[in-house]
Amino acid sequence: MTTDAPAVPANTIRITEKAAEKARHFAVRDSLGDDFVLRVAVKGGGCSGLVYQLALAAHPEADDKVIEQLGVRLAINKKSYVFLAGTVLDFSDGLNGKGFVFSNPNAKSTCGCGNSFSV
Repeated sequence: MTTDAPAVPANTIRITEKAAEKARHFAVRDSLGDDFVLRVAVKGGGCSGLVYQLALAAHPEADDKVIEQLGVRLAINKKSYVFLAGTVLDFSDGLNGKGFVFSNPNAKSTCGCGNSFSV
């Protein structure tokens, strides 16, 4: 008999095992250890209008929505969450690897580099 992890609601942000592994790696490298948050945000800019932002931090901000998956706490400010609901955060490190990759169902268009989008 196998025990599956609890289902993650479709309207939340999900992180893949590969992305979680890389976030933990970078947190150790930056001396944050196991107690860190991966801040995920959106700000205005880029060639399509909005730009994804990722950063490691020691703790979430007061207005953040915190989602814990695969041993990683994602901290998303409430303004960004509207644009990111349903997004999957992955990590690509193959021959054409780009690092962290966002698969955002809310994006109507994206730029060639994948870091900018519009809704």
